Amino acid sequence: MMFANPEALELREELTRRRFICGGGGFAASIALSSLLGAAATGQGVPRGPHFAPRAKRVISLFMSGGPSHVDLFDDKPLLRKLNGKPMPEEIIRNHEFAMIKSASPKVKGSPFKLRPRGKSGNVISDLLPRTAEVADELCIIRSLHTDTFNHDPAVTMMNTGFVTFGKPSLGAWLSWGLGSENTDLPAYTVLVSGVKLQPLLTNYWGSGFLPSRHQGVQFRSKGDPVLFLSNPPGVDPGVRRSQLDLIGWMNNRHFDRVGDPEIRTRIEAFELGYRMQSSVPGLMDISKEPQKVHELYGTKPGEVSFSNNCLLARRLVEKGVRCVQLYHTGWDQHGTLERDHRRQCAAVDQGAAALLTDLKVRGLLDETLVIWGGEFGRTPMAQGGGANYGRDHHPHGFSIWMAGGGIKPGITYGATDDFGYFATEKKVHVHDLHATVLHCLGVDHKRLVHRFQGRDFRLTDVHGKVVEGILG
Repeated sequence: MMFANPEALELREELTRRRFICGGGGFAASIALSSLLGAAATGQGVPRGPHFAPRAKRVISLFMSGGPSHVDLFDDKPLLRKLNGKPMPEEIIRNHEFAMIKSASPKVKGSPFKLRPRGKSGNVISDLLPRTAEVADELCIIRSLHTDTFNHDPAVTMMNTGFVTFGKPSLGAWLSWGLGSENTDLPAYTVLVSGVKLQPLLTNYWGSGFLPSRHQGVQFRSKGDPVLFLSNPPGVDPGVRRSQLDLIGWMNNRHFDRVGDPEIRTRIEAFELGYRMQSSVPGLMDISKEPQKVHELYGTKPGEVSFSNNCLLARRLVEKGVRCVQLYHTGWDQHGTLERDHRRQCAAVDQGAAALLTDLKVRGLLDETLVIWGGEFGRTPMAQGGGANYGRDHHPHGFSIWMAGGGIKPGITYGATDDFGYFATEKKVHVHDLHATVLHCLGVDHKRLVHRFQGRDFRLTDVHGKVVEGILG
């Protein structure tokens, strides 16, 4: 009576058949689902292709979550030191809101750190970043970036999705959707996290929004299980797991044929990719077998959670064809104790970031890998608080990032802020322009990478953005 209807009878027959095929606990059943889906159906390893010849094949984003201080790291402002402790001119800050500064007359704060020209290029870099200074001639430092908001969540969302509100696809998701993956056994888009958790990291930052969910970032971990829930449950051997996935895939395909929901296909693909990752990921995430000279270059220590470890993992991931790797390093939100905490943060990221560029170049990968370093905004040229425990507030009007590799002109400084480091004034670059340029380096026209959702065409750059031609190599 349990199998009285035709679908139930079919299911019983399918279960009986699979028991026969997998009776020995082997992998013969894997053929079944593969024949049902095929390589094209999985959406993995089948790029749509760029619009034109790309300069870069992949992106590594080194995201400094919380907002590093541009006037302490890349944008030297002698006037701030000259006017240190004096009120910020009212005409500059009139009618401006701040996140935490409550004073009507905040005081100018010059940088206590030495910023100086480096390398043949003369790119200005702080003494807080000595290893980065050694690769100054590889960098394009943009000093004129600006964004639309001064609070963390909308600013991080803006920097990653092009919008200040949740629900839109991230850059990595757009790249996964538009270009696909170069490796069928790994996600096109991966995320690694390190740092001091002063601000929460939300999965929306690497989400797929209205794109199919298979394009969202997959968070990898440098300690413990590389991916949560990737391992088989206790007592379930690989053969049993394979049989389970094939049966689930068969049932999901039947359901897809009836209702046509694309997320069902995504669910099938997720199960299958997860199964393949059980073999591909553990070895990839084990950095212990890297040569000692590589560990010395990066300052890595296997088994630890660190930015340096994640930089080495990023190199290993792009070597295997991952399209976009994002490293989030948290803890840059220094409303107080900025001198102490920026020293700590810079010490944590300096060697790994510089080593990544060096390693990619030695391996012949830098020319085809675009590397981006920066946060969601800068910090105010005025102090928040006073004395040795001063900090700086959030600052969206003009700040610095650097780019290197795939399609970007090395050894240049682009754009400028005013003498206070307050407003971007020369060759201004909006976040939309940055995104348009990143896509351009990967051979994608940002105006043509479009997805229709709820009756409207959306793109990463919304209805804005222009390619920053002056930084292209």
